[in-house]
Amino acid sequence: MHMNEGLRHVSVARFRPRILDCLRDYDRTRFLKDIIAGITVGIVALSLCIGLGVASGVSPQAGLYAGIVGGFCVSFFGGSRVQVGGPAGAFVGLMAMLVARHGVSDVMVCIMMAGVFLFLMGLLRIGSFIRFVPQPVTAGFTCGIAITILTTQIRPFLGLSLGMDAQGRPIAEPAEFWEKMKVLAGALPSVDWATLGLGALLLAMQFCWPVRWGRWVPGSIVVVVLGSLAVASGVVDVETIGRAFRDNPIPQALPEFKFPELNLSRMGELVAPAVSIALLCALESLLSAVVADGLIDDRHDSNQELMGQGVANILSPLFGGIAVTGVIARTATNIRSGAVSPVSGMTHAVFLLLVVLLLAPVVKHIPLVSLAVVLIVVGWRMGDWHEFRRLRKRAPGDAMVFLATFALTVCFDLTVAVEIGMLLAAGLFVKRVADTTRVDAMSGDHINREHGEKLDVPRGVVVFRLFGALLFGAADRLDTVLRRELRDTEVVILHMVDVSAMDATALDRLENLHAKLRSHRRHLVLCGPHTQPYALMARDGFLGLVGGANVAADLGAAVARARELLAEKNAGVTATPA
Repeated sequence: MHMNEGLRHVSVARFRPRILDCLRDYDRTRFLKDIIAGITVGIVALSLCIGLGVASGVSPQAGLYAGIVGGFCVSFFGGSRVQVGGPAGAFVGLMAMLVARHGVSDVMVCIMMAGVFLFLMGLLRIGSFIRFVPQPVTAGFTCGIAITILTTQIRPFLGLSLGMDAQGRPIAEPAEFWEKMKVLAGALPSVDWATLGLGALLLAMQFCWPVRWGRWVPGSIVVVVLGSLAVASGVVDVETIGRAFRDNPIPQALPEFKFPELNLSRMGELVAPAVSIALLCALESLLSAVVADGLIDDRHDSNQELMGQGVANILSPLFGGIAVTGVIARTATNIRSGAVSPVSGMTHAVFLLLVVLLLAPVVKHIPLVSLAVVLIVVGWRMGDWHEFRRLRKRAPGDAMVFLATFALTVCFDLTVAVEIGMLLAAGLFVKRVADTTRVDAMSGDHINREHGEKLDVPRGVVVFRLFGALLFGAADRLDTVLRRELRDTEVVILHMVDVSAMDATALDRLENLHAKLRSHRRHLVLCGPHTQPYALMARDGFLGLVGGANVAADLGAAVARARELLAEKNAGVTATPA
């Protein structure tokens, strides 16, 4: 009976994709706008999906399949009207590290686990809590991820050769930052000048590509096309997708359904990485949705968005795709191109599918340096580099949280960075709350000003005024009262009108104070506690312990109660200790 009553009070989100609302008054005009926007976003996403697949340590088709399957699901099941999903630069470092440590099959299982976590987060209405992630943490890991993306493109941009192992296979680039830097530094003498020259030219071209042209012809597509033409015409001879993945070419067929190999003995090792993927996906997608809301004056459903992201990340690996999330750049392109509903995001996925079915043989001619240029620009533009200029203006604590999160993201991984960043931010928050909490002894003049008229506070009565939130980090402020010499004190009044909140630690300190006073046959009077502190003390039974008569509504009533207690003692009446 009690269990059923508890279950009825569990609040879960309703699974209702946003597309159901958008199609109510859908017409031909809106459909044409969505088709045009979807094709435009598809053109932008093509090179990014391929490049992100390669950079993540898997294959080009893994990035494409993520854009096709995951991108379609994000739009179809999500909670935003114009969100576009797919593989993201934020995942590159994490994916590459996980592939190096666990292998592709385990990583696919890990992504599916992350999808389950995301769906549960949305179902349990955790989406709204994303706003509690502090800005220094999000800015720190955003800059850290940008650096990770840039470092993963050093080898293809310079055309470095890392040599061969004992079996005659190319040595893989290490996933760990310092080890990677050491290996790349040792490989600098192998720079391919043709690759570097082509990369420098294409990089300058993409950075200088006019914004007004980019709306119709994205600079990333120009870079990929020109690089491919340079290779196909024999102008330069550099490494291409076809050479790098000759054993795993992009199939000219529909993505094949295949359940990844599941090893139960390794499932425990994948929980932490799955949580990292889910956390990163949630942050990235909901931040993107918030940006989209500002651009179209709309309001997304954050919990439905998380459930949609969960479905996308469960299904994407089943068709060979990597992790997906809502992506700010593609979402903004979608909006600028006139999108009005999730149909545009679904169209972008269908466009990528048509490219695979019709143009897969052409993709093998794309040089890796072209993809490196695309991702270098992505990494550079996603970093909040102005945060470093603002460090001198920041409070020291905020600067410390930002730098710690940034350094840990680059040198270790996102899980460690966010965990420690949140702990530091929480510690900083506790300190700031504690700094605003005070317990001051009130003099006669202060009491009179507070009450609005003269109050004659009897001898033996002391009044303490409490300010701020009495939480665990600030509960020691009550020790000011505990340490006071009680020889001349008969009644302690705690004026609590300015206490905004209280937790169990502060309540425990109050109980200690009450016990000390009671052991000396002294009394405690509470004055003006607000709703949350009052409810907490009542629920815990502390108000009953103090006594209803010793809980006063205002300072005048508290002083009057103190006089009664003193009069009882002076008259020789044995009052029941409170």
